[in-house]
Amino acid sequence: MANLNIDLAGIKSPNPFWLASAPPTNSGYQVQRAFEAGWGGAVWKTLGEPIINVSSRFAAVSYNGQRVAGFNNIELITDRPLEVNLKEIYETKKRFPNHAIIASLMVEPKQEKWHEIVKKVEDVGVDGLELNFGCPHGMAERGMGAASGQVPELVEKQTYWAKEMAKTPVIVKLTPNITDITVTAESAVKGGADAVSMINTINSLAGVDLDSWNTIPHVAGKGAHGGYCGPAVKPIALNMVAECARNPRINVPISGMGGVSNWQDAVEYMLMGASGVQVCTAAMHHGFRIVEDMLDGLNNYLDEKGISSVQDLVGKSVPKYSDWGNLDLNYSVVAKINNDVCINCNKCHIACEDTSHQCIDMLKDSQGNSYLKVREEDCVGCNLCSIVCPVDGAIDMVEVPSGHMPMTWNERQAAVGKLAQCATDAVK
Repeated sequence: MANLNIDLAGIKSPNPFWLASAPPTNSGYQVQRAFEAGWGGAVWKTLGEPIINVSSRFAAVSYNGQRVAGFNNIELITDRPLEVNLKEIYETKKRFPNHAIIASLMVEPKQEKWHEIVKKVEDVGVDGLELNFGCPHGMAERGMGAASGQVPELVEKQTYWAKEMAKTPVIVKLTPNITDITVTAESAVKGGADAVSMINTINSLAGVDLDSWNTIPHVAGKGAHGGYCGPAVKPIALNMVAECARNPRINVPISGMGGVSNWQDAVEYMLMGASGVQVCTAAMHHGFRIVEDMLDGLNNYLDEKGISSVQDLVGKSVPKYSDWGNLDLNYSVVAKINNDVCINCNKCHIACEDTSHQCIDMLKDSQGNSYLKVREEDCVGCNLCSIVCPVDGAIDMVEVPSGHMPMTWNERQAAVGKLAQCATDAVK
């Protein structure tokens, strides 16, 4: 079996699967149950001045029969006394010395507040700190969470204050509710962050009840935006991880989160630059024991690939991720329909005819049987037909020679500019 141990900025754990700071890490009882189930680490539910939570906090978005495709919550940080949390952290670390316990922290943007809470949590033996600059609701109205995380100067300054006192690694958790997450990630690095984690939840409203017209969820008939997570946010989160991983100024490890539901998701995050992953919604949906399937699947994948350590996955796909202007304009693929597999549902034909390039014909063979065929000369390789097809293997996207040398948009523009300059010089 492969070695699943990870080292994220000096924080070691027996595997890359951590529980994110959220309801599943609200108490020592829960974290200890999680470690017994096989989780490698846990980021304790955010500590700070205890707050009062509302009743009716969660909502889910289900889609096409899938429960909890997305998850929305308006819960805030811990509502339990700091002293109680610290006692349970100490007891949990004593019982599970080889598992990673990271304290998530949120206080007012004041130097003395950061110094005070950092000292208190490190005194009970945590392995690291995660500064929560991402909570999009409730705490942001108090000048914390995303209110700080959306201001690069505050991210840098508060990271620096935490680092002044910290003896353990400091991870900065970033909000996705911003135009460019690399800007705040760079600010965290400037402030001395040992790692960054992303993404926190996205501003969202789960829905509206069509009978009562109340928002979902609602509190006595009133609603507020909450934080969105779960499988639906994974593409957004994966892009942000990739953007930070390929930025040379963000030269610290990344803890990735956002819709990690199985081992395949974890592998994708690690290939795109994450040193480990954090999980919340999947654990809330299925319970702590889902980590067993994650561990088995990851082990089997690494064995099949002949990879001895999970850390060898980190960043391997980052060089493949670039900007649109660096893509080859002369690369070409076309759709090929495998009629021995096709069930003639015609979804590909309808999608292509109505919303794409009208290049799939409905034909009949010599026996009068209907079949579909792609006019390759008109196919632009958009992939739509293969995406809507309900049968695996019925449509393949096949690379075909374009007859032209590779050329990107950036190269084309450079060539056009050079020709224009030559023309100008000739006139002179």
